[in-house]
Amino acid sequence: MADQWKADLVGVERTALVTLYLRAVESRSEDSILCDRAAAEAVRHLDAGLRSLRMRLTVGDRYLVVLRSRQLDMWAADFLARYPDAVVVQLGCGLDTRVFRLDPHPGVRWFDVDLPDVIGLRRRLFPGREGYRTIGLSVLDPAWLEEVPADRPVLVIAEGLLMYLAEDEVRRLLLRLTERFAHGTLLFDGVPPWVVWSSRRLPEIYGEFTMGWAVRDAREVERMNPRLHRAEEIAVISQYALVPVRFYRLLYRMLDRFPPARDTLRMFRFEF
Repeated sequence: MADQWKADLVGVERTALVTLYLRAVESRSEDSILCDRAAAEAVRHLDAGLRSLRMRLTVGDRYLVVLRSRQLDMWAADFLARYPDAVVVQLGCGLDTRVFRLDPHPGVRWFDVDLPDVIGLRRRLFPGREGYRTIGLSVLDPAWLEEVPADRPVLVIAEGLLMYLAEDEVRRLLLRLTERFAHGTLLFDGVPPWVVWSSRRLPEIYGEFTMGWAVRDAREVERMNPRLHRAEEIAVISQYALVPVRFYRLLYRMLDRFPPARDTLRMFRFEF
């Protein structure tokens, strides 16, 4: 870890700092769901701007973030148990620490892909490890695909990414994935249209959260790319029983009874 680094990401890149901060805050709890110690350590080495009032106002969303990460971790761990020599690609990886949480077998080739400024910061914050690489390119730049082996089963994880792209960009990205890799699993999270609509009306100070793509139904994804077949879908809020804080547990339990609220954030597993 570096001694001290300035958290100066801007625009949509700043969302990487928000999710890192929320995972770190949640990990400090004795009854932590995710136990993301690497996130807590990273925040300790970032400048005080990461602990601003604006950042602290997001703390109520920490359980949405960690429940999402936990489920994606579980799906990823299951895939790696079945394919110990797989390739893993995290698109729009941000400052996620999944490779450290899962600690995959040395035979796994793991690639984290994000914009150059994000990758530059994570290279300073996190140590390297065997079989692990970062790629500093936009996920929309097809050049990153040439750096990833295509001769093994692939796990593609797009956490907190696709909703920030336009629909045509999502379609092209998914097509490139299924053209490049013969067999694999795609994990991602998505939001309904009303969340995208609301994000476009947030105050300017929260402009980095403006979204572009909504998932009305998983069948839309299958129509978008017929090689993709839905295997599983879970609403984050439906995991409310895991929340240790009574207020949030009861809140999520109440929201779970109303489909529009329950489906605010859903996680998808597709096979191809």
